[in-house]
This record gives sequence, structure tokens and C-alpha cells, in this order.
Amino acid sequence: MRKIFMTMIVFMFAIVIAGCGKNAAEENGKESEKSDNESETTEISGTLSFYTSQPDADAQALVEAFQKKNPNVKVETFRSGTEEVISKIQAEKQAGDIQADVLLVADSVTFESLKEDDLLLSYQSPETKQIPASFVDQDGTYTGTKVMATALVINTNEVKELPDGWSVLTEKESKGKASMPSPFYSGAAAYNLGVITRQDSLGWDFYKDLKANEIGITKGNGGVLEAVATGEKSYGIVVDFVVARAKKEGSPVELIYPKEGVPVITEPVGIMKNTKNEAAAKAFIDFVLSEEGQKLAAELGYTPIREGIAAPEGLKTLDEMNVLEANITELYKAREEDKKQFGNIFGQ
Repeated sequence: MRKIFMTMIVFMFAIVIAGCGKNAAEENGKESEKSDNESETTEISGTLSFYTSQPDADAQALVEAFQKKNPNVKVETFRSGTEEVISKIQAEKQAGDIQADVLLVADSVTFESLKEDDLLLSYQSPETKQIPASFVDQDGTYTGTKVMATALVINTNEVKELPDGWSVLTEKESKGKASMPSPFYSGAAAYNLGVITRQDSLGWDFYKDLKANEIGITKGNGGVLEAVATGEKSYGIVVDFVVARAKKEGSPVELIYPKEGVPVITEPVGIMKNTKNEAAAKAFIDFVLSEEGQKLAAELGYTPIREGIAAPEGLKTLDEMNVLEANITELYKAREEDKKQFGNIFGQ
């Protein structure tokens, strides 16, 4: 009897344990389902501080498209030339409070300097799988967002015979009739300076010849385009997309990719390490690199960096260009000395 009684006790105890286990599993399942549902409905929110050197209209279009997908995020934008944007960040660093969350400026050399100062957050966006590896920083601190070549622009009312190379800017016919952006303001111009002066076929002699031929210097690419489009100047050194856009709008301009080759920048984007809204910053990076974000870039007149999306009419794709290259580390280390030498040549 005692043996039978103990068997019954054990059996009943097993039933109780099984019931408790089932209830616990059901509760865990409910909690898991609740957690998943909460995750699905969680929206990114807060304020995102966006620093960029993009043209105002382009920066606004990007922000508006991002906010349409993320309506609870308020984006505050600071826009200026790359050099001034970086100066602002450095001043904020000195004050102990960098305000920027996301940075999108002209070139990778600029990001290399910020990376060395340990100011960038490492984030490998899942969208980078569709970006050529050469345009993605191996440590995930920045990624190119588009392909922009610096080329020649001419006013078709003033120039009847189309040039095919950079040398036209140093010839008698263009004396006092050309313009270029300043490397002290434009990050693209600073990058171009480093690349061009490291080409055997151009070098520092090219810039000395430009000075001797009385080339004008403006703050940025927009100023160069305006001078050429209005006929104030006949020739200019400028990023390609602004020319294609102006021509499409009816300006008397023509874009020429010089036979000697062109410098190419990728206008990278990255997150500042001390960001106050990491979730929104990562969502912004993902959007810029996404198919939707890259199609927007193409609509705005840029050659997208994402594979599988065509370049706008009038622009060459990367594989159609003769790209002038230089070592990024060397360009970064020499940038200030390059600008100093430029200043010595042009008296700036």
C-alpha cells in the first residue's frame, strides 16, 4: 500500500509540474509576442542634427524624404562649404560639445581626418552590401553616397570650339576667362588640388600656369557655374552634376570630361561618435544608401553609388570615366601643406 501511495504522489506531482511548465511557456510566448509587437510599432523619434556641404535644395530634398519615412524625427540642418563645416565641428570639439549627429560632406580625405581624431562612430549599414567595397571604409566609419567627377564647363555662347583637356585653361584663349572653386572653402576643390598635383602630367605647374593665365577663384562650385552660365566667364572647373543640371534647365553650358582624366569624390556620410540620437542617425545612413535614397540622388542629378541604379542623363558612370587617383592617406597628411602652397601661388 505504501508503495502504491508513493507512486500516486509522484504521478500527481508530475502533473502539477507539467501544468506549471505549460503555463510558464504560454506566458513566455505571450511576453515574446508582446515584445515583438512592441518592436514592430516602435518608431524612431527625437532631434537629429545634420551637417552637410550639399547645395541647400538637395539637402532639403534629402531631409524631407527621410522625414516622410520617419515623421517623428526632427532634422536640424547646418549647411556650408566642407571646410567651414569641419571648422565648425572642430570649434565645437574645443568647446567640449559637438552638436552634429550625422555628417555628409565632399570627400573621404575629410572623413579620414575625423577618423584619426576618433570622432566617428563605426556603423556598418546593411545597405553597404550594394555599394562597391572601395567606397566603404573598412572600419565602418563612413561610406560614399554618390559619384561626382570634377570636370570642365564651358559657355556655349562664348566658346565655339569644344576643348578636350585641362590644358585649355592655361592657353591664351582662356586668359582671364576661367574660374575655379577655392580649396579653402570647397572640400572637392581641396581634394582635387591633392590629386591633380600628384599627377606627372599636371602637378603644381598646372596651378602655376592657371595663376599666370589669371583664373578667377570663387568660394564654391555654385559660384563657378553661375559665372560660366551667365557669360561672366567662359570656362570653369566644377563638379559634373551641377553642369548637367544647369544644361537640362536651359543654361548655355556644356560638360567636358578632360582626356587627361578627372578627380572623383564620393560625398561620404558618417555618424559622429558622440551622437545624441544613435537610432535616428543609423536610420538616416540606411536611408541615404537604400535603393529609395539612391534613386532620389539620381532624381536630383547625381550619379548614384549603389549598384544597379543608372546615372542621370548627361553624366558618365564610374566605369566610363578616366579617373585620376592618389593615395588617400597621403592626401590626408598633405592637405594642409597643399592648401598652404596653393595660397602661396595665388596670394591667399
